[in-house]
Amino acid sequence: MNCIPIMISGLPGNVARIMASSALQDERFTLVPFSLTGEEITQGEVSVDQTDVTLLRPSERENKINGILEAYPGCICIDYTHPTAVNDNAKFYVAHKIPFVMGTTGGDRQDLELTVKNGSIPAVIAPNMAKQIVGLQAMLEYGANTFPGLFKGFSLKVTESHQQGKADTSGTAKALVACFNQLGTNFEISNIEKIRDPKIQKENLGIPEEFIGGHGWHTYTLEAPDGSALFELKHNINGRQIYASGTFDAVVFLKTKIDANDVEQKLFTMIDVLTAGK
Repeated sequence: MNCIPIMISGLPGNVARIMASSALQDERFTLVPFSLTGEEITQGEVSVDQTDVTLLRPSERENKINGILEAYPGCICIDYTHPTAVNDNAKFYVAHKIPFVMGTTGGDRQDLELTVKNGSIPAVIAPNMAKQIVGLQAMLEYGANTFPGLFKGFSLKVTESHQQGKADTSGTAKALVACFNQLGTNFEISNIEKIRDPKIQKENLGIPEEFIGGHGWHTYTLEAPDGSALFELKHNINGRQIYASGTFDAVVFLKTKIDANDVEQKLFTMIDVLTAGK
C-alpha cells in the first residue's frame, strides 16, 4: 500500500497535534500540510515537529480545497475539531468527496450519520477511537443483548473525567450507559458526573499531574438495592496515544475499502475496523 495522504483537522488543538506528530513518524502516511480550523483561530499556520501546517478557517477553505486535493490525490481526513464543528465539517467532506474518520464527539450525531449515508464517500464515525475501549464496549453490548435485565433493580453511578477543555459529555460514557440500562438499570444520561476541575482530578482522583491536560478516566459502579453486592468497571487512559493508534487503523480500513471498490456501505464504526482486522 502506498503512503496515504491524510489531512488532520483541528490544529492547533492538542489531539490534532498529537495525531499530526504521530503521522509524521508513521511510514504509512503522508501528512497533508493543511488543517481545517475554527473561524476564531487567528494564526495562519502551526508548526508540528518542524513541519509547517497551514490553517484553513471556514471562510477560506472553499477557495483552497480543490488545489489541495489535486496535490494530494486519495486524501483521507481525520477530524479532531470541536463538537460545534462536527456537522458542518462532515458536510464539507462529503461535498468534496473526502473520505474521513470522525474522532470528534458531540454535534448532531443523527444528522452526521445521514450526511454520510446520503453522500458518496465512506467514513468511520465512533465516540471513541481507542481499540481496547471499543472492544470493551462491544463486549458489554453483547452482554446487554444476551442477558437483558441482568442487573434489574441495581443502581448505577457514572463518573467521567477528562481535560478541562473537553466541552461535551463523553460519548463512550453515554454508549456504556445505554448498555447498562438494557441490562436493567434506569439511569439518565444527565446524571453522569462530568469532572473537569484539575484540582479535583489531581487531589481526589489521583490523576498524574502530567496527564491532567489529556486523559479519560471512567468509573461505572453498580450496586444492589440492599447493598449486598457491588460491581465496578473502570477504564483509565492517560495521554492520547491510544487514540492515535485506533484512528490510523480506521484510515487504513477506509483506504482498503476504497482500493477494493467495496464502498456500497458508507457508514462504518470502529467495530467494523476491529472486525476487519481480526
